[in-house]
Amino acid sequence: MRRKEQHTWKQLFPFSWRDFLLASLIFLCAVVFCALLRLSNSGDGFASPIFVLAVLLISRLTTGYLYGLVAALLGVVCVNYVFTYPYLALNFTLSGYPLSFLAFLGVSIITSTLTSQAKQQQELRVENEKEKMRANLLRSVSHDIRTPLTSIVGATSTILETPTLSPAEQRDLLEDVRDDAQWLIQVVENLLSITRIGSDPACIHKEAEPAEEILGVAVQKFRKRYPAVSVEVCAPETLLFVPMDAILIGQVLSNLLENAVLHGKTTTKIDLSVQCDGGDALFSVRDNGQGIAPDLLPTLFDGTLKHGETSSCDGKRNMGLGLSVCLAIVRAHGGTMEAQNLADGAEFTFRLPLSTGGEA
Repeated sequence: MRRKEQHTWKQLFPFSWRDFLLASLIFLCAVVFCALLRLSNSGDGFASPIFVLAVLLISRLTTGYLYGLVAALLGVVCVNYVFTYPYLALNFTLSGYPLSFLAFLGVSIITSTLTSQAKQQQELRVENEKEKMRANLLRSVSHDIRTPLTSIVGATSTILETPTLSPAEQRDLLEDVRDDAQWLIQVVENLLSITRIGSDPACIHKEAEPAEEILGVAVQKFRKRYPAVSVEVCAPETLLFVPMDAILIGQVLSNLLENAVLHGKTTTKIDLSVQCDGGDALFSVRDNGQGIAPDLLPTLFDGTLKHGETSSCDGKRNMGLGLSVCLAIVRAHGGTMEAQNLADGAEFTFRLPLSTGGEA
């Protein structure tokens, strides 16, 4: 019980040199600004709102309650001692002083508390979203892994237990085994990707990579599996360098290319492009397949799509898993992702900031 209380105390009042220096800098700026206003003979009364603003900023930009509460107490003392007549003296006896300064202290403490609580609620929401993503991932994987494994066991058992199979029949079964094994590899790659970004998106190491090379690698990998599908790549004439984790963005492109075939069903051509659009790199994967059912668009990226919800699912290829992974990766890069139906197919687009300031 004592350890739990100590843990809660540390969560509410943590200490870090980074927060200490930041809070000190904000408070010092408030003091200097008030001093400048006093030198300009602006009169009394200006200091209180400035220090309330300082308390608000300190509470918002630091962790826990410690720095906001300390700033509130120091602000009351500083306003009374330095910026209220009689200067350089504490005096709560003048008419109106006790009430006004108690009100300022109350406002400062309440502001600090509410701001800290809002930050904690935001952190809880982020954590809940992560837990929801993990639950959706596990639910999808449970089916995505079980079905191909069952197929692999069935095919290999048939080959081993039926010596009368012709070479052509054996080849067909082995091709099914290979396809299912490749699908399992894709699922494992998705799991590894989501594991890398699940705990802390800030741990992603981004480097400026030429987008054309990332597209080329993804297309080369795709053509080995689907040689019958035509892929056209469009990129700017000059190299477009995009801050990214090349492996993770390559995984996004691989998922989108594969989805275009598996769920477009009649897809024979894919257009893959990247271009500079304002301060972002805009990636696009467009196919000429059957498109996406309109009722699935609102939940397309949240990983909740179930097998058989759409006619383009074959019972073991779940679009929800791959797309939820794609969205998680793109968001971890500070980007956005969208999907829409076209007159003759569907298009998936995602944006990545061209500056490193777009990190999540």
